[in-house]
Amino acid sequence: MNDAVVIGAGPNGLVAANVLADAGWQVEVLEAQARPGGAVRSDREVHPDYVSDVFSSFYPLAAASPAITALGLEEFGLSWSRAPRVLAHPLSDGRCAVLHDDPAATAEGLARDFGSHDARSWERLSQLWQRLDPWLVRAMFAPFPPVRAGLALAARVRAAGGLRLARFAALPVRRLAEEEFDHEGPGLLLAGCALHADLLPESPTSAAFGWLMAMLGQQYGWPVPVGGSSALTDALVRRLEAKGGHVRCAEPVVEVVVRGGRAVGVRTAGGDAVPARRAVLADLPATALYGGLVDWDQLPGGLREELRRFHWDFSTVKIDWALDGPIPWTAPETARAGTVHLGADLTELSDYALQVSTGRIPARPFGLLGQMTTADPSRSPGGTESAWMYTHVPQHVVSDLGPDGLTGIWDERETEAFARRMEQRVERFAPGFRARIVNRRVLTPPVLQRLDENLVGGALNGGTVALHQQAVLRPVPGTGRPETPVRGLYLASSSAHPGGGVHGACGANAARAALRSQHPATRWLSGTAATLAQRTLTAHPGDGSARARG
Repeated sequence: MNDAVVIGAGPNGLVAANVLADAGWQVEVLEAQARPGGAVRSDREVHPDYVSDVFSSFYPLAAASPAITALGLEEFGLSWSRAPRVLAHPLSDGRCAVLHDDPAATAEGLARDFGSHDARSWERLSQLWQRLDPWLVRAMFAPFPPVRAGLALAARVRAAGGLRLARFAALPVRRLAEEEFDHEGPGLLLAGCALHADLLPESPTSAAFGWLMAMLGQQYGWPVPVGGSSALTDALVRRLEAKGGHVRCAEPVVEVVVRGGRAVGVRTAGGDAVPARRAVLADLPATALYGGLVDWDQLPGGLREELRRFHWDFSTVKIDWALDGPIPWTAPETARAGTVHLGADLTELSDYALQVSTGRIPARPFGLLGQMTTADPSRSPGGTESAWMYTHVPQHVVSDLGPDGLTGIWDERETEAFARRMEQRVERFAPGFRARIVNRRVLTPPVLQRLDENLVGGALNGGTVALHQQAVLRPVPGTGRPETPVRGLYLASSSAHPGGGVHGACGANAARAALRSQHPATRWLSGTAATLAQRTLTAHPGDGSARARG
């Protein structure tokens, strides 16, 4: 019999399975899709000579994550590649803000193009990162609350000026840019990084999120797996199998079997019962686990009402291109960057984010573009480029601010119209770009969700990164840890703290919680977390718990 069953072979599920296998557990992973990887998969479907990452591509969080680096995946065939420049943000006047994998080089470029004052301000932001490293990353990825890493981080926060740092952590990125820089270039680097999530430039904490992503780039680069993102998944699978674990694909799970308030296994769509002696770990959205695989009758009454309030992040439209040559950027330095942010100025970024958050499809969408052959020459023939671009759109469309009358049904007409709109954004900074297109693939929100059920409505981060759904508030108030109200069942997806991104921490935290539950000296921790979740959710204010039970 399996000691544990893991539902879902995305990066969190595979990291969880590896951690359990390292402890000597017999682990089986069940994946609904025909291939493992979740949102970490690549293929050659755009063009047989080009490798395209279907979903995610650049992995600074994986490079920094203790959960992934501890696995030693290089021993199982994984190797990393990096572009000559981490990130570029071309401006309308022909200048370009560039993030290097070295703080001094970034500051030197900013001094040349935007002045010495802006360079000194950037150096101060880099020095702040150096004072907090590595404890900030360790605290961020640890189970909540991060006791050991949090104490070490607190000491460094005090040394760095605690109240000033707290203010910095709360700042919107627009305000940070206004306070620190004379010109827009450096602020655009940070604001574009914040827009990787669903944070407006005016949102509290958007400065800290943008700074985090930029500083990770300066320390680790934004690396890519050589040969395509599937190489990261393949290394995780090979490692697991070497430890005695097993992955079964095309095996969708339809039920977590609960007896006496404890998860004892799962049932597949084919009717197979797969028992689990110690634990079931779910790399699934909380909305699919609770009230889906686990019946509401097995859960606290208040959970149903709280989960109704779960806040998804923005939807996504992504284009993959096979290009017969490099993108003809007006700003030459842009050609050396693995990632390019496309937005004329901070006001345009703010307009875009506000429009998406209020249900309107932007006429001028902000673009995140990846030059994959620039980052990894193995991705396409010499002199060509495998590239992609994605942008966010509303989860629920109210109107279209462009000329196409898009409604969000994403049929063939709407897909083609919006793809043209996205390509026009590239043309703005790279005239002649469209003439380089050999073939392309457009992935709309319904397609993304069909290819990976965790990408609900095309959301990439497993739920908003805004403060009202983080830490102890994720996925609902009173949780914040991988333990669930069902004993032996653990939430191992990005619905759990610390949320979205390819870092494996959600899976690793769930696996460690399952391991702790087996040791008498620490068993109380898992039991207490589950009991607190039960009590908090059962004591939902008002009459919500009564409605949920009905």
